[in-house]
Amino acid sequence: MTTEYTNYIDGEWVASESGETFDVTNPANSDEVVSRHPSSTEADVQTAIDAAVAAQDEWGDTPGPSRGAILREAGELLAARKEEATETLVREEGKTRSEAGGEVQRAIDIFYYYAEKCRDLGGTVKSPSGTDKELYTKREPLGTVALITPWNYPIAIPAWKLAPALAAGNSVVLKPASQAPNSARILLEVLDEAGLPDGAANLVTGSGSTIGTPLAESEDIDGLSFTGSTAVGTAVARAASEDLTRVQCEMGGKNPTVVMPSADIEEAADIISVGAFGTTGQSCTATSRAIVHEDVYDEFVDAIVEAAESLSVGPGLDDPGMGPHVSDGELSSTLEYVDIATSEGATLETGGGKPAGDEYEGGYYVEPTVFSDVSNDMRIAQEEVFGPVLAVIPATDFDDALDTANETDYGLSASIITQDLTEADRFVNEIEAGVAKVNEKTTGLELHVPFGGYKDSSTNTYREQGDAGLDFFTSVKTVYRNF
Repeated sequence: MTTEYTNYIDGEWVASESGETFDVTNPANSDEVVSRHPSSTEADVQTAIDAAVAAQDEWGDTPGPSRGAILREAGELLAARKEEATETLVREEGKTRSEAGGEVQRAIDIFYYYAEKCRDLGGTVKSPSGTDKELYTKREPLGTVALITPWNYPIAIPAWKLAPALAAGNSVVLKPASQAPNSARILLEVLDEAGLPDGAANLVTGSGSTIGTPLAESEDIDGLSFTGSTAVGTAVARAASEDLTRVQCEMGGKNPTVVMPSADIEEAADIISVGAFGTTGQSCTATSRAIVHEDVYDEFVDAIVEAAESLSVGPGLDDPGMGPHVSDGELSSTLEYVDIATSEGATLETGGGKPAGDEYEGGYYVEPTVFSDVSNDMRIAQEEVFGPVLAVIPATDFDDALDTANETDYGLSASIITQDLTEADRFVNEIEAGVAKVNEKTTGLELHVPFGGYKDSSTNTYREQGDAGLDFFTSVKTVYRNF
């Protein structure tokens, strides 16, 4: 029998007023219904907002170390449930067991990190220009914030928004993606068990068009943090800006890795394979363009094809090299881009379809895919595919490779593989991306440093994670005290 869950509002698990629900199915076997959740309404959203607003003063007035103690306890409770959370994530999103376990651990570490940062929240003391005076700043919570999170990292991204928001003393309304809401539910369960006051954090599930828009447009929301596509994020930011709500949106990417002649080509192929095909390419920082110097282009194509063909594809619970897409819609989109790339003249080197075999019939599986002979004006080189599809683009020299890397509307993550320090330094200084890496994959982020993009990858307002995560969720007040 399918387990049916409810919203979490004002410290209680409650059904939607609509009485309607939606099913979450297993991407590895679409016949398996994993769970059932409320199709919430605008009225449900308003109830959650009201609860958060009512709870904000009490939570905001709670001493920072006390808030931190609750976050640490939540992290410990999540650690105790790690295996359960890992399997839940695999069954609703499709990641491999190893990928899901790493993501759950990241959520645990995020709670631990911000639990300690609660002790450092305060301000700075400055020197006044006169005697018998004090001049200092103090940080205060924004108030009530809305968090809209995607399905591709269904526990890590909610955690890296929830933890700093709560650490700073804000109350929260969280709307997770409908494809994978269970992981966020677990976060609310551990926060509740850890002793978070009623109403300080609330969870509502449902479609973005029905409940995301009211969150963005609400006059009671003081800050909105969104992660998702550029099209939706732009619309959300515009809606929120009508009331001058503070907004933070992290959106799409078309991330390049440049490969220069000094690179070890086998190592470069291994790095790019993980960046392109890990998490089934369903990451905003996934490597979607390999820009390769012409002197090593053919050697690299052979190596990356071998790497792609060596990956096993299967159900995430079996921990293969790559799991399925999250949904039929995402699978169809990837296959459509394969057709587009072929029609535009790119050469399909490997993959490009659904793997053969009865074991794949019930799931949203696709093969790791490599295209060569790609020019940077092709759609496959400019548009976010969000699947395990790599476009290999030739470059005549370093300057040509750098220009190609920057010739896109996105600017999230980028890397270079080289043993030349001059090339590495120039790349870091001249690449138009919020994350620049040397001899590393474009995916993978440390939790204690800022994360965000340039151009259409971000609203270019505030960064996430680390101290920057707290910057977004706090206002700074400057105090002048004359004795």
